[in-house]
Amino acid sequence: MTASLSRFVNIGERTNVSGSARFKRLIVEGDYEEALSVARQQIDNGAQIIDVNMDDGLLDGVEAMTRFLRLIATEPDIARVPVMIDSSKWEVIEAGLKCVQGKAVVNSISMKEGEEPFLERVHDCMRYGAAVVVMAFDETGQADTEDRKVEICTRTYHLMTGAGFPPEDIIFDPNIFAVATGLSEHDNYGVDFIKATKRIKDTLPHARISGGLSNLSFSFRGNEPGRRAMH
Repeated sequence: MTASLSRFVNIGERTNVSGSARFKRLIVEGDYEEALSVARQQIDNGAQIIDVNMDDGLLDGVEAMTRFLRLIATEPDIARVPVMIDSSKWEVIEAGLKCVQGKAVVNSISMKEGEEPFLERVHDCMRYGAAVVVMAFDETGQADTEDRKVEICTRTYHLMTGAGFPPEDIIFDPNIFAVATGLSEHDNYGVDFIKATKRIKDTLPHARISGGLSNLSFSFRGNEPGRRAMH
């Protein structure tokens, strides 16, 4: 994650048990060698980072993450790209951080539980030398409007940099929500994300932005040409 990278970085999410039915089946069945082919295909198709997530009730997340990332480390054509370690459980993220070669990306942390627990995770990520995705989420909930996205990201940025975290390793996810849901209050979600992104980039030096673009068109499931055009 350096300034020499392109302005737009593709993250492959098929090595995620929630993002690929095939990958989930292979992991649940214990066919990790074949699961590596999913990672390889993601890179061949242009992924510059691969997102690995093992959060599923059928899996021991720590064991699955550890085993898969150790296998990745033995495959030069896969290990050449950074790994985004994706989990809602810190013990799974930490297990992954202990396995990766080079710089990893943690996905994700937030201020959902307040500043003190948030800063504990910030220090943990610094200890492992990882970049980190920070969700626009605080004690009162997820940010949905432009102003709330900017407010939370600004607050977390200053907390993190004040603790010594490198600003170039901060990746904000200001939340992309679905439009055209039938509720008028959702109609501006796409614009809110775009405007918030510009303000964040203009006011928080070196911070990066991540967004799940497919969320925007969630109401258009089944209309693949329409979804692609929106994205």
